[in-house]
Amino acid sequence: MAVARTRSVALVGVTGRSVEVEADVGNGLAGIHLIGLPDTALSEARERVRSAMVNSHYPWPDARITVSLFPASLPKRGSQFDLAIAVAILGAAGVIPAERIAEPFFLGELGLDGRLRPVRGVLPSVLGAAKHGEVTVVIPAANAAEAALVPDVKITPVSDLRQLVEWLRKGDDPPESLPFDLTNQMPPTIAPAVDLSDVVGQPVARRALEVCAAGGHNLWMLGPPGTGKTLLAERLPTLLPDLELDHALEVTAIHSVAGVLPPNHPMISRPPFVSPHHTATSAAIVGGGSAIVRPGAVSLAHRGVLFMDEAPEFSRHVLDALRQPLESGQVTVSRSAGAVTFPARFMLVMAANPCPCAQPQDKGDSCTCTPTVRRRYLGRLSGPLIDRIDLKVTVARSSRRELMADRQFVESSKTVATRVIAARERAAARLSGTPWRTNAEIPSSALHADYRPSDEAMKQVSSCLDSGTLSARGLDRVVRVAWTLADLAGKPKPGPDETGTALALWMGLNS
Repeated sequence: MAVARTRSVALVGVTGRSVEVEADVGNGLAGIHLIGLPDTALSEARERVRSAMVNSHYPWPDARITVSLFPASLPKRGSQFDLAIAVAILGAAGVIPAERIAEPFFLGELGLDGRLRPVRGVLPSVLGAAKHGEVTVVIPAANAAEAALVPDVKITPVSDLRQLVEWLRKGDDPPESLPFDLTNQMPPTIAPAVDLSDVVGQPVARRALEVCAAGGHNLWMLGPPGTGKTLLAERLPTLLPDLELDHALEVTAIHSVAGVLPPNHPMISRPPFVSPHHTATSAAIVGGGSAIVRPGAVSLAHRGVLFMDEAPEFSRHVLDALRQPLESGQVTVSRSAGAVTFPARFMLVMAANPCPCAQPQDKGDSCTCTPTVRRRYLGRLSGPLIDRIDLKVTVARSSRRELMADRQFVESSKTVATRVIAARERAAARLSGTPWRTNAEIPSSALHADYRPSDEAMKQVSSCLDSGTLSARGLDRVVRVAWTLADLAGKPKPGPDETGTALALWMGLNS
């Protein structure tokens, strides 16, 4: 009887922290004791590990077993420590060589019959283990494809405890070693089910969608139902380019922690589209949870689109909770056990009806809402939130003649996406050597120091700032949109036309 140690990974948000698992089998009253701030799910590992070892035909030590999880000050949550605990106990009991389990990382939940079950957050866990150099990570076979996304890590997938123990006892090669091959993990290119050519009669809104896709800007669409607001929002992801590798790993890690990662294609290569229901709570939007903090809709939409349909129907404090991630690109969830930070850099698209009855006000006078009711309804969207929207578009109902005339100008998503990619390449070339990749990410200090348009282009914008119709934040957003318009037009710098158009879009003067 002795002490054996191995390693596992604890998740703090989407960051993996190395945990040393020690097991001591010695004299004393028979039983197993877990120390090191385990939660309820981890405390129940005692019974899972015992049943898995017995049903795998390995003796359970009739002694006092103490399992320590270091660092003791780091809260440990979840069932992914089961395998590491079982291996440490087997090493301390002399069933397997203790020196063979000291270096690898072990992740996985044990079934009562010894099977190894998949767990959440394998990708960020393996990324955390990779910080220690070229290491070996033993994971459930069901998580093998996800774990193989991390380069320079030796992945050893196993299906049950007995298979793992026999490998460790004999010292043979691992059951299977998965190399990093990104081409095998990328999902096949599939034509999207929706296309921008489906939307007819809204040329200004389609143009605004293109500008948002090119610069990563936020959009607000106001108009009665049936005018295409939802159709437009759903087609915004079809205009966006594929995620770069580092962004794809970042997005995949968030979805892995949330437990919504597609099983067949673990790598998320396309910008996500998240559309929460208007009854969603603030915890569902920004993230939360009492015991285990999970990412919310803003993080699931990271590097993609967050669409809030019927935005005034959302709770006021839920809408105001969006203000921090819109500015910082991340959200911090604080609980008594500590604070967790999730990335949340997304494009916000909001759609709203002009009044509660949602009837047109200009054709037939069918709207019965008073001006006070309409102001109160749209007043649910606070001024600070609206001030963080780059483009505001009024979407009106189109007549049959307008629909027929607009069909000849409709373009497919592929055609518009080509212009979007070209505009993003121009922006990336201009922003090379900086941590920013789109115009929407440029901070205010750099915007006015290095990327300020000419005085002639800024004349109209400056006059609006002097008159008070434009805030300082609004000025920054107008300048960013102007840069995007210049990128779409192939111009080296925004001129008066670009800044004027950006100002009109920010003020919602398209109707």
